[in-house]
Amino acid sequence: MLLKKILLTGPTGFIGKRLLYKLDEMGYWVRCLVRRGETLNLKIPLTREPEIVYADLLDPDSLSAVLDGMDAAYYLVHSMGGRSIRQTLAFAEKDRRAAENFRQAADRAGLARIIYLGGLGDAGDRLSHHLASRHEVARILQSGTVKTTVLRAAVIIGAGGASFEIVRYLVERLPLLLCPKWVYTESQPISIDNVLAYLSGCMEAPETAGRSFDIGGHQIVSYADLMRMYARVRGLKRSIIGVPLVPIRFSAYWVNLITPVPAGVVLPLAEGLRNKAICRENTIRKLIPISLTSMETAICNALAEEAEGPGKLLSQQACFLPEDLT
Repeated sequence: MLLKKILLTGPTGFIGKRLLYKLDEMGYWVRCLVRRGETLNLKIPLTREPEIVYADLLDPDSLSAVLDGMDAAYYLVHSMGGRSIRQTLAFAEKDRRAAENFRQAADRAGLARIIYLGGLGDAGDRLSHHLASRHEVARILQSGTVKTTVLRAAVIIGAGGASFEIVRYLVERLPLLLCPKWVYTESQPISIDNVLAYLSGCMEAPETAGRSFDIGGHQIVSYADLMRMYARVRGLKRSIIGVPLVPIRFSAYWVNLITPVPAGVVLPLAEGLRNKAICRENTIRKLIPISLTSMETAICNALAEEAEGPGKLLSQQACFLPEDLT
């Protein structure tokens, strides 16, 4: 049976807003959970207006009405970090409480599905605080009676995403990049379009219910590799030199000086790059077969979508993509 009524948490975020358009395109009726004080600005009209409800995941009493009548929910909420590093340090407890509250409310409401986007990384690899928290949220959501699908992703490349914006601003502004050791850790990044395809595809693939899947592109690269790809796509000459023994916190402040990404967001990203983030299984590719986007194309797509700032491009034709890049 096709699920029709979906609750979308995090609809104002990098992934949530894009997923809202995707679900609308697929014909779903969407209710958006928004915190009071937030505004859901939609520059492009939807086919059907979503219902906006105001609630706080840290307030369990506000969730019952939000989930009433819903068939399924996307859980896209996590405390990546605040404007400052001090705000970031309290994120794990907030994420734990929010997930517990949501799980209990979903159980009471009799939801059929929850789909959660978490992070790649094996629990035995001494995960960073951020990745450990993402894994804990997955365990909490899957501990309830609602069948919860967990998708685990590493770096997601798309316009407005923190990872892409760090790469974009650093490469655009610095001909010589003196980078800390964490930029050389390998990961398996994925384009935002592929993430959306998997998230929406899980809703229509009942065999994904109650299971966990790694999702990634077909390239295993480092942040330094992504910087080189960005420079190649833009036709820029850049030199990247590794600098040993740079404290992660110091590098977070340094990136914040060069880019608009707050230090409180950079820190958990940088800490997460202590761990390799590579898919250990690719089952999702058989259940939801899609064409995986190369990182060069993902970068070009992101640049084409940017409306202002360094790296502004009007179309993909402005990208220098050699024919042999796949």
